[in-house]
This record gives sequence, C-alpha cells and structure tokens, in this order.
Amino acid sequence: MVEAARQLIANMSAFGLEIVEEQICVIPDGATKQGALESLISAVGNNPVVTDVEALRSAVFEREAIMSTGIGDGIAIPHVRIPEVTEATLGVAVAPAGIGFDTLDNNPVHVMVLFATPAESDKVYLSLLAQVMLALRDRELFDALVACKTAAEVYALLKG
Repeated sequence: MVEAARQLIANMSAFGLEIVEEQICVIPDGATKQGALESLISAVGNNPVVTDVEALRSAVFEREAIMSTGIGDGIAIPHVRIPEVTEATLGVAVAPAGIGFDTLDNNPVHVMVLFATPAESDKVYLSLLAQVMLALRDRELFDALVACKTAAEVYALLKG
C-alpha cells in the first residue's frame, strides 16, 4: 500500500499537482451519480483557481451527458477544460459502497478523480488524463483508497 501511494505521488509530482484535503470527498452509501458529482464539484469549486463554479458544474454534467467518464474497474475520471479554470486542479472522491455510474463494464464506481484544466491547456489535459488513468490502475492503491472512510485517510494515503 505504501509503495502504491509513493508511486501515485510521484505521478502527481510529474504533472505538478498537489491534492489538498479540502478537495477530497468520501461519498456516503446510497449516493447517486449526480449527488457524487455534485459533492466533488463543490469540493473542487472551492479552489480559487476555479473562477466560476457554475461553469465547472455545467461542463462536468455536459461531458457526462455525451459519454460517461466511468471507465470501468470501479474508476471514473470526470474531466473538463474550461476558461473558468486558471490552473489545473483535481479532486478525489471515494465511494466505499460504490455508485451506479453508467460505466463501460456496468460495475459500480468506487474512486472518482475530477480534474479541471484551463481551456487552452491541451498538453497538460492529455498528460494528466493519461497519468491519472495509469495511477488508478494500480489495484493495491485502488483497494487502499476504497478502504478509506474519511477524507483525512485518503489524504494521508496520497501523501504517503
């Protein structure tokens, strides 16, 4: 578990983003996809790099309407590029009980990573998407995240 956390932190350092505890959510049992996304959007929207939370919310839900960001294996990676974000930022949500998310494999989502980047940051956006997807494919880290019951536990795990 510790090695997996170190690997994730190395990946996060590689794309220059630090996750702050305020941008981590633990989603309660029985939550819906919309409710889980709302919680994560609110957490990320508190970051001053997001200049318009409603624009973030609209972009996330518009993206989900096109195609679910539930990629399977218990993972969802909602992601947007919008002018109302001045620097790349991300938030993490853990749903120990799982959430129905219209995933490609029809399995519940347990870990969500929302990232928002400025509209003109194509390279950062694509690099971040790839790095987050690769990091979350580490099943040891994934299982450790799902076992977390509080945002503080998620934060401690990600900080090593």
